[in-house]
Amino acid sequence: MSSAPAPFDAVLVLSFGGPEGPADVMPFLENVARGRGIPRERLETVAAHYMRFAGRSPINDESRKLVAALTEELARRGPALPVYWGNRNWTPLLADTVRRMQRDGIRRAVAIATSAFSSYSACRQYLEDIARARAEVGDDAPIIEKIPPYWSHPSFLKTMIGHTHEALAELERSAGAPTRSPVRSTRLVFTAHSIPVAMAESCDYADELREASSIVAAGAAPGMAWDLAWQSRSGPPSVPWLEPDILDHLHALARGGTSEVVVVPIGFVADHMEVVFDLDVQAKELAGSLGMGFVRARCAGASPTFVAGLRDLVADRVADRVPETMSARTWRTPCTQGCCTDTPRR
Repeated sequence: MSSAPAPFDAVLVLSFGGPEGPADVMPFLENVARGRGIPRERLETVAAHYMRFAGRSPINDESRKLVAALTEELARRGPALPVYWGNRNWTPLLADTVRRMQRDGIRRAVAIATSAFSSYSACRQYLEDIARARAEVGDDAPIIEKIPPYWSHPSFLKTMIGHTHEALAELERSAGAPTRSPVRSTRLVFTAHSIPVAMAESCDYADELREASSIVAAGAAPGMAWDLAWQSRSGPPSVPWLEPDILDHLHALARGGTSEVVVVPIGFVADHMEVVFDLDVQAKELAGSLGMGFVRARCAGASPTFVAGLRDLVADRVADRVPETMSARTWRTPCTQGCCTDTPRR
């Protein structure tokens, strides 16, 4: 007769990680690219993006804010669990964090990734990261149970509705700018990291993003036209990735008469380099050259509503409850074997 599992005694925030200074940039990119066959020249191009920001990605600072806010929320509302943080690609590396948890006597933890949607890199790979880190620590490593993709939770969607509404208000305040067209045609453009089409066929990533975008658009600007575009592809041109690319889409919108856009990075929980460079630099500069007004909505980050929802997800897992959802889709707990692989479904 098997014994009951140990009670949950910690929370683990899983994130991608990012460099925090110029000396970190290439080693970090080499970690990201390991085993993927990405040419050195491509890494050098991406490294130049980081150097525009003094070699520092925003993601680690965003993770620190999230850990601090979630720690406070758990202390205030319970369950009063310590919060740990481990990254896939840069310090604090996940294996080091799991080792620290083991030394602290942690036996079983709830894990939350800073990725809200399904896909191999956003979900399944974190499960692989956990398994690899636990194997490195050894037999007495804590059990770590990852919360499945939570894109449909009210806390995430309501946060993004609020941030989109806030961005629309900012656009409205700038409506009298001299460069603005006297004939205004505003469009919401939701974005997410593009992935190879073959990977997209193994998961519900694109469908989830379309549904989330629809919910946020209806909540923030009922009746306003919206699109879902993709960004930050890094694969060879011969490999098909999800399209349209955000830059190509801005060109198409300008040709069609759109005078201003609010870009909503729905696929990103917190600022990454892909947000602050690909959107705040490249997309914004292109929009300006096309004569289009441009405002980028904030990511969920450590916004109070979102953090409160993460606390609720932890509490639901501890109590073995099914979380709230704003989708008609069934909440998937736990992740099913074989979902979100890096090969297409057959």
